[in-house]
Amino acid sequence: MTATPDLGTHRLASPDLLRSVFRQHAAGVAVITARGERPVGFTATSLNSVAAEPPLISFGVGVSSSSWPVVAEAEHVGVHILGEHQAELAATFARSGADRFAPPTAWRTGPEGVPLLDGVLAWLVCRVVARVPAADHRLIVAQAVVGDPSGAGRPLLYHQGRFNALRD
Repeated sequence: MTATPDLGTHRLASPDLLRSVFRQHAAGVAVITARGERPVGFTATSLNSVAAEPPLISFGVGVSSSSWPVVAEAEHVGVHILGEHQAELAATFARSGADRFAPPTAWRTGPEGVPLLDGVLAWLVCRVVARVPAADHRLIVAQAVVGDPSGAGRPLLYHQGRFNALRD
């Protein structure tokens, strides 16, 4: 039997503890895109389905991210669910300073002018309905407008600080 920590204390967990715990949490990998003077995008493992009616999603974005100034003003965003064959694409969109939309990234302009990535498992274009402050991040809540769930393959996962595939 393990000892139960004293839950009556009000000491806050450290950022390292939070990171250590969430390394144990496998998450799907998405890329969020938005239209600005130049398209922007970033890899997100914080994507969540919020509600079915109306169809709402959420994700977090750091205010120090190079994408934040565009996402802060964007009316619409693209949400792309990556397949296990797209670990390099996920790494590109996670890399600071990378030209994320340069070849070999294949993309096109989609509905509402949102950059859409080719070859993903599924995508949505969503209308931003809220930007909620959360420390050095913003939680974005957006309503799905249009999308396509028909991509082929299996999802890319993020676990233990690495991109992974499902095992049979």
